[in-house]
Amino acid sequence: MDQPTAEDALKELEVLVGEWKIEAGPPDGPLWPGEARVTFEWHDSRAHLVERWTVDMPEAPDGVAIIGCDGANGTYFQLYSDDRGVCRVYEMSIGDGEWRLWREGEPFAQRFVGRFSEDGNAIEGRWELAEDGASWDIDFEATYTKLS
Repeated sequence: MDQPTAEDALKELEVLVGEWKIEAGPPDGPLWPGEARVTFEWHDSRAHLVERWTVDMPEAPDGVAIIGCDGANGTYFQLYSDDRGVCRVYEMSIGDGEWRLWREGEPFAQRFVGRFSEDGNAIEGRWELAEDGASWDIDFEATYTKLS
């Protein structure tokens, strides 16, 4: 049986690979203090991307996520976990200069939209949440700057 492979879908993730600095804060407000870093690296299988982040701010969690795809459908998912014990599954899309994550369900719906700079070395994005599942508010804005 001929099966589609994930090769093309996995190539789209390559833009994330590396180490990034993150600056974040509320809309039109000051940036949060401390340093935040995230790394994206290929799992040994080359079939999943491993994302690890640390944030020098007690209110913000450190965590790990595994990103993978359904090669037959070109869809992506992120398995998220953080040091608070929170585990979530996000649907994801990447391509055409955009990176998107979203989920519905308790305790609230969330979504992220990030736009890559032309050279791929920066991502301007924001997280939004809808506590009632319908009315979206900006949670925080984030800028990723690629370090390596």
